Amino acid sequence: MGMADLAFKAEDMVRDVVVRFPKSSDYFRSHRIDFCCGGNRPLNEALEERGLNTEEVLKDLHKLLNDHPVTEDHDNHAAWSSNDLIAYVVNKHHAYLREELPLIEQNVKKVYRVHGQEGDHLAEIHRLFGILKTDLLEHTEKEEANVFPKMINWESAKEAETLTKLRSSISELEAEHDSAGDILKEIRKLTEDFTPPAHACTTYRMTYSRLEELEAMTFQHVHIENNILFPRY
Repeated sequence: MGMADLAFKAEDMVRDVVVRFPKSSDYFRSHRIDFCCGGNRPLNEALEERGLNTEEVLKDLHKLLNDHPVTEDHDNHAAWSSNDLIAYVVNKHHAYLREELPLIEQNVKKVYRVHGQEGDHLAEIHRLFGILKTDLLEHTEKEEANVFPKMINWESAKEAETLTKLRSSISELEAEHDSAGDILKEIRKLTEDFTPPAHACTTYRMTYSRLEELEAMTFQHVHIENNILFPRY
């Protein structure tokens, strides 16, 4: 894919920019621009909401593209088969959630127990994370037990009934993505962009760091599904 194919415009949908140029997700994340659940809108609209100059951002994106050209299909999830995408989601993102969520939960509980008297925000983070953990783990089980097998079946058999069921399930999954995204945005707000207070102990700081990593991984996970995998069905 050449430079001409990847030229960005103000009217491009945010999600389409990331699909065509995956490295842009790092830029959008650092500028708090939603490219997954809220990525279905023009770039200039998203930038205006964040108070960013469209021309400057376009310059930044083209410089980033020049420094990190998309040269191989393995860098571009949009070029992968559905089977490969599903395997990637399960082996990387679902595995990450199953391993990390219980560990992050331990940290969140400890910070709340030790520092909860400092303000109501730690109680609310503890409450929200409990909801998020349960929702995400149930979500991954639903995808692996029900939705992904239907996708694989459709790829081989192309049965209309399977596609109808898939589309209904996908709508539910997208709603769950929106819910998880809203919780993560609220946690970011409560933590003041995952910035621990000056007196924070090592566990406190590590907890905020792991929550920020969870946000990044979840947004990437949702982007792959919402913007690349799901539209195929």
